[in-house]
Amino acid sequence: MKRSLSRVKALFMLYQYDLCNKDVNLDSFDNLLDEAKLDGADIRYDEEFSLELYNGVINNIDTIDRIIAINLENYPLDRLSFVDRNILRIGTYELMYTNTPKQIIINEIIELSKEYSEIKDFLSSKFNNSVIDKIANFIKERKTNGGN
Repeated sequence: MKRSLSRVKALFMLYQYDLCNKDVNLDSFDNLLDEAKLDGADIRYDEEFSLELYNGVINNIDTIDRIIAINLENYPLDRLSFVDRNILRIGTYELMYTNTPKQIIINEIIELSKEYSEIKDFLSSKFNNSVIDKIANFIKERKTNGGN
């Protein structure tokens, strides 16, 4: 099963949550990946992981947003696009609450950014890569220093 596709579904759900500012009807997302342009890719994915990401971000959104905001130098969180904000939320959640290796998370965030966030000459994947790398180092430092 593809965890990359699980992240895509979680991104779609979080995007709608963020846009509507309320919980989404998870049943309405059954066909999302079928409708997304996946270039004929195998669309089997880990539904449980999608829900873990979605619920994990929602349940920890204040902490996650605070960590993202700290690592956005001179750029307010609410100025990020809905897509970029939720891509970073997924990455931050995974860095904080899962055992997924840091490099896999960073690579997945870059790929999500390239696929769903790039507009013309603005390379949001580079921006998101820089931010998620700072967040990874910030989290590692906090864990090393006992959470302070």
